[in-house]
Amino acid sequence: MDSRHTFRIGELARRFGITTRTIRYYEELGLLTPENRDQGSSLAHRVYGEKNVIRLKRIQQLKDYGLTLAEIHELFELARKDRSGNSVRSSLAEKYRSKLEEARRRRERLDNYIEDLTWHLEQLDKVDDFYECPGRACETCSWAERCDMRLNLTPEGK
Repeated sequence: MDSRHTFRIGELARRFGITTRTIRYYEELGLLTPENRDQGSSLAHRVYGEKNVIRLKRIQQLKDYGLTLAEIHELFELARKDRSGNSVRSSLAEKYRSKLEEARRRRERLDNYIEDLTWHLEQLDKVDDFYECPGRACETCSWAERCDMRLNLTPEGK
């Protein structure tokens, strides 16, 4: 990319598939800073250079990984204060570890949900009458030991 190439706010918005209002909001949050105003026409337009293009790419990437705009602002501030990048890398790694753990917990809950739906479908396939389960079908049901209906009907869950 030519480092002298600049974009007006509308061009930048189209390039990233966002609205000009979003770009202005990012400015309000301190995530973006226009380089200057283009005075080439009767109206002054915001002009953004390569630095803001890179920042927008990074914002979208971090949002895709579940970071909030506040977290992204915090990372940008760390990067501004520590030009070595060590503190921002460390902070980002910690955030990613937390997001990864959260995703694993969601996956476990989803796997359990899929397993529950599977056994409910198998139960329904074995009975002719909705009210037959629990009932006579329990004797041949491979899920009988975990069936919440059966456990609630038998003394002491047996």
